[in-house]
Order: sequence, then structure tokens, then C-alpha cells
Amino acid sequence: MNQYFAARPRAEAPLRLVCFHHAGAGAMAFVGWATRVGRHVSVVPVRLPGRESRLGEARITDVELLLRELDEHLGPMLEQGPYAFYGHSLGALVAYRFAEHRIRAGLRAPVAVLVGACMAPHLSNPLITSAGLGDTQLLDLLSSLGGVPDELLARPDWLREMLATSRADLTLGRALREGAMTPLSCPIWAFAGAQDRVATPAAVAEWERWTTAAFQFRTLAGGHFFVRDCELPELLGEMLAEPAALAAAG
Repeated sequence: MNQYFAARPRAEAPLRLVCFHHAGAGAMAFVGWATRVGRHVSVVPVRLPGRESRLGEARITDVELLLRELDEHLGPMLEQGPYAFYGHSLGALVAYRFAEHRIRAGLRAPVAVLVGACMAPHLSNPLITSAGLGDTQLLDLLSSLGGVPDELLARPDWLREMLATSRADLTLGRALREGAMTPLSCPIWAFAGAQDRVATPAAVAEWERWTTAAFQFRTLAGGHFFVRDCELPELLGEMLAEPAALAAAG
């Protein structure tokens, strides 16, 4: 199977939802989504290098390299039928820039780009600028946001890997934001956690200016990592089943 895909796309589903994980995480961030979204959507979690089964690979911090890799490994599948992107936090910036890249290149565009827990690119982001923090400071920051599972705290080796991956991902996130320029010609749906202290609902709602098409905004229960809860995938399943969404996919 393609090393970027954590699950095989299901050919019988009318729409594919390609999911990009947050900083320091991997495709496991979307565990359980396939059953919660519903059979009408094929959930395709993307696993970037340097984590999980790709731990031995170099982490990507260069935007152009990332886009070339995504083109090579995801591009053929995206040309086969309708798809949408969902990105959480860092993943939202990956989804936006990859959609921007594909639209500019004249390739098949997503029917929508879904962004969660990520303030709009034109706003100052204190989390993205934390890549230069020492391990203790970075750990404190991520812990305060609920981003460090308890089991990692008992495994120093795993914890060091997670911090190294988070630092590289935050460096990539900063580069993704700095290159953001073009409002998308496809719809954007934005999702915020009601208790998120970094990507506040007001900051996430600012994504409206990054599309020339339709915009939807929803606030969900939880903080920065509401991606782990059931509400979001179930809501996406309902929204992607609506006649308007299916018409756009066609």
C-alpha cells in the first residue's frame, strides 16, 4: 500500500475524505473515523514521514518538498473521483496549501477543504512560533493544550520522539503559513473547539476570507484536540451526506 495512506480508499464510496493530522501526531489521530463518518465517505488518513510506521524517515519541513511528495503519492488517487480534504491544526494548513497547489496547476480540485482547530493564515499564531522552545517549555505548552497523552509521560524515549516530531511539524507549519496567499475557489468548512485557547472560534471563523466560494463555520465541544472525539466525524458524515454536498461532489 502507498506509504502515505494509513487505509486503502474504498472504491465503492462516492466521496473520499483525505485527512491530514496535527503537529506531533500521525494517522492514528483519525482512529474510528471510518465507522463514524459513514459508508458514503471513504476516510483516507495521510501519514507524513517521521512518525508511526514511518518513524525512520526524515521529517519534512520544506513546503515545496511536501507538495512534491503529496503530488506523487496522493495525486493519482485524487484524479480518480470526487474528494474533500480535512486537516486538523497543522493539517489544516497542509490541506489548504495542497488544495491551492492543485487548483493553480489545473488539477482536479477538492469539492471542499475542511479545516479544524486552526486560525486563519493571516492571523498571528503563538503555537506555530513555538518550534524554537526547549523540550521542557514545549512539553509544558503542549500539555496545557491537552496534546500529550498520559502514556507518553511514562515513556521518555517516546516522549522525546514526539517532541522532535512536534518541533519539525511546527517549523513546517510556519513555512506553510508564510506562503499562504490565494483564496481558494472551492468551499471551505471551518470547525473550532469551544474551549480552544489557541485557535479560538473567532480566529477559526476568519477562514471565510480564504475562499471565493461558499463558507461554513461550526463550533464543537472541546479544546484544541476535539479531533479525538466522536462529534466531529459524525457531524462531517451528516454534512457530506447532504444533497448539496453530494451534488458538488458530482
